[in-house]
Amino acid sequence: MSKWIKTNFPSVRYREHPTRKNGIRRDQYFTIRYKLEGKDREESLGWASEGWTAAKAYGHLKELKENRKTGEGPQTLAEKREIEHGKRQRALAEKEMLVKEAISFKQIFEGQYKTVAAANKTRQAWGSEKGLFKNWIHPVIGALPFKEISPIHIERIKKNMADAGKAASSIRYALAVTRQVFNFARTIGIFAGDNPVEKVKIPSTDNRRLRFLSHAQADTLLDALRKRSPEVHDMALLSLHCGPRAGEIFSLTWGDVDTERGILTFRDTKNGKSRHNFMTDEVRSVLERRDRKKHDDLVFPKSYIKKPSKAGAPRAQVSKVFNQVVKDLKFNEGVTDRRQKVVWHTLRHTCASWLVESGVDLYVVKEILGHSILQMTERYSHLSPGSLRNATRILEKSIKVARRKMIRMKTS
Repeated sequence: MSKWIKTNFPSVRYREHPTRKNGIRRDQYFTIRYKLEGKDREESLGWASEGWTAAKAYGHLKELKENRKTGEGPQTLAEKREIEHGKRQRALAEKEMLVKEAISFKQIFEGQYKTVAAANKTRQAWGSEKGLFKNWIHPVIGALPFKEISPIHIERIKKNMADAGKAASSIRYALAVTRQVFNFARTIGIFAGDNPVEKVKIPSTDNRRLRFLSHAQADTLLDALRKRSPEVHDMALLSLHCGPRAGEIFSLTWGDVDTERGILTFRDTKNGKSRHNFMTDEVRSVLERRDRKKHDDLVFPKSYIKKPSKAGAPRAQVSKVFNQVVKDLKFNEGVTDRRQKVVWHTLRHTCASWLVESGVDLYVVKEILGHSILQMTERYSHLSPGSLRNATRILEKSIKVARRKMIRMKTS
């Protein structure tokens, strides 16, 4: 190793690199020496090729000595470097935060949020979210950074949708999507403030389906479906008798069908759990007549006439045949309230209604339908023969008794 060489500046010295040049001279490595708390200290600065000179080194030494006299600022080169490093880190963090804060709602929705949502939601659900974003959310807040979006913008989304005659349920859905994107942005560190949707009153409405079919109507519907499409008939019968959701029927595989014991298994359902439902004799007969395939094959695969190679693909929506048959039967003629219209979900709703009317306990109905909480099933409680209807009769009887007492009092 080369020896140390003194400079014209006190306590500043250097050594030369054995081979590397800096210009016409050998590269020089500078250090400074000083006393700290009675002990000799020496700290390295750097090479001349990195911009260091003896004068610059001495300047740093003078600064450190002055700091030790005043008791302010860094007293060693290591402290100085640590402070400078902290400043650089804070500057980088501030720059990174400014970049994050400039990211718009649209960039997150069409970027990272889209990737996660499309992978974890059904195609129909993600399609609905994209439609709400395109038509209602983007025009108001799409171009804005998250920190600039306030409750007044959310109110504007509400008003625009209401003025366009959109149902309260649609408005609630749009606000739910907006809230989800804000929460997602907060999760990935893009946004750290309050979610403005939480400060807005969400439109409330009872959007639950109210209508269910009588047994005669159900038989009429099934007969008509059998003539038009045996496939749709079989799915409709399954929904009426066992109460599964459309998506649960579409994803049912032959490995989940146990005709011997009469059990159907619906896996990874809406509430995140799998459940077992028992078949009626009619459902068992229908499934036994179908062409049973491999364990993992779908019971009701989508039919592709032009693309037979995709014959095993799952269905994405209910066949148009169902809606056409309902129309032909005039089940919805003159009905304006969408809650009273007969749709595919009416079949599941009918199954639940029939069960409760027959005296089946609400908790059992909850398990059959796969509801996550009992409150979702309690909507059918008015159909129970021993509950609300019976309470009304008791009230009616008490009114009659009270009136008879009043009459006796007046005549006595």
